[in-house]
Amino acid sequence: MVKRLFFAISLLVVLIVVAMTGYRLLGGPGISFLQALYMAVITLAGVGYGEIVDTSHNPALRIFNIGIVLIGVAMTVYVFSVVAAFLVEVEITNPFWRRRMQKRINELQDHFIVCGLGDTARYALAELKQTGTAHVVVEVSEDNIRKSRELYPEVFEDLLYVIGDATEEEVLERAGIERARGLIAALPHEKDNLVVTVLVHQRFPKIRIVVRSASRKFADRMMRAGANATVSPSHIGGLRMASEAIRPHVVGFLDIMLKEQSKTTRIEEIEVRESSPWAGRALQDLNLKGRYNLLVLGLKNPHATEAEVIVNPPDQATVFGPSVVIALGDTKDVQSARQEANAHHP
Repeated sequence: MVKRLFFAISLLVVLIVVAMTGYRLLGGPGISFLQALYMAVITLAGVGYGEIVDTSHNPALRIFNIGIVLIGVAMTVYVFSVVAAFLVEVEITNPFWRRRMQKRINELQDHFIVCGLGDTARYALAELKQTGTAHVVVEVSEDNIRKSRELYPEVFEDLLYVIGDATEEEVLERAGIERARGLIAALPHEKDNLVVTVLVHQRFPKIRIVVRSASRKFADRMMRAGANATVSPSHIGGLRMASEAIRPHVVGFLDIMLKEQSKTTRIEEIEVRESSPWAGRALQDLNLKGRYNLLVLGLKNPHATEAEVIVNPPDQATVFGPSVVIALGDTKDVQSARQEANAHHP
């Protein structure tokens, strides 16, 4: 980046020298060094001041000035873009800025850690940001962070991240693994995802671990190593293609929730602990539809397996603690319901 900045400034200086030389040679003996420099600067800057070197009666000088203006506009835009990129990089690498960011990371609770910054991780980050879920990225390359910010500013704006190898315990500790709610392992190499899974599960068995795995063989290993779920991009892509063909209207409905930036409607989980004011009450008494505009889609009571979730539960169904209420609604309404559900939890 420093070389690019030096090159851009050098080009600008050369253009100023060429412009000054042309103004003095074509403008006549009465043009001083300061006048030529001033004319070059106001022409390249495009500030609109009056010509200090009169070009109205000198066609050659006017043609020369047109060339300086055209080249100068392009050159100025290039120089400003390089300078802006340099300032952003300086800000990112600034030790004071890093300390401020690490302080913010240290204050997080129940956040998610995303390991890697590939396409899979980027879509995961977009969803975490859209739903207002706290998260930290662990990435080995500072340059990848910078490029991602340039390409997808809406996703990586105000991003909290840690630079380092996610397979190292010290790096995960800097990302707040001991306070995290979950981890998404989306590193490009599956062996690295396996190492992260083993490392985290051994020390923090209660953290939910979701792993990217393109290979069925590695997916089985991930689950045995402690992953709670594995996701295959090709598998998900195939299911999506089949759904587009079979049930396009359903897919369109889901896309409204997931793709439109202005929409924050999601199918969310509300955990109900034993000390919750919701525990022991029927769904009709909670009146989630009337008070929070939430549509209850499922209910998972204690000791139930994934297959034993009650789909479309009746209003008389009792919410025991601990349990999970699965509801459709705006993420802000879900957050409000979560706060009430766990209001008495210490």
